[in-house]
Amino acid sequence: MSPLTPQQEADLVAAIRQAELATSGEIRVHLEDDCPTPEPMDRAAQVFSQLGMHRTAQRNGVLFYVAWQTRQFAVIGDAGINAAVPDDFWERTKELVLDSFRRQQYVQGLQQGIQLAGEQLRRYFPYDAATDQNELDDSISYGAPKPPRP
Repeated sequence: MSPLTPQQEADLVAAIRQAELATSGEIRVHLEDDCPTPEPMDRAAQVFSQLGMHRTAQRNGVLFYVAWQTRQFAVIGDAGINAAVPDDFWERTKELVLDSFRRQQYVQGLQQGIQLAGEQLRRYFPYDAATDQNELDDSISYGAPKPPRP
């Protein structure tokens, strides 16, 4: 069962598309019930790889990872964007999103984080009409649902 309504999912996809308009960067959101690793950042790295996000030409993918039932969150960027943004960018972005989560404003928190990531991507990886293509799907990806308890 998705924690998002169809409208909320559409709103997040719209935020991703808006953030990607003026950049070659790529943003994804991945949701799953539980984080199967002790650290959500480790799981985010696994999902990042599974989604092929490391295959972007400029290594400028960004993943927002949410384990919604266990209330865990991570944001991770590929090598290209990591090298460009300020050292505290990911932590500041994570805290901004978590602040909204604490107020139970989950979609708004993700939208704000996506917007921040998009601003940095536009700054360091501007859109080039001659070469840019949407390298990754903009849809929300989902982990396998947790099996029901007996």
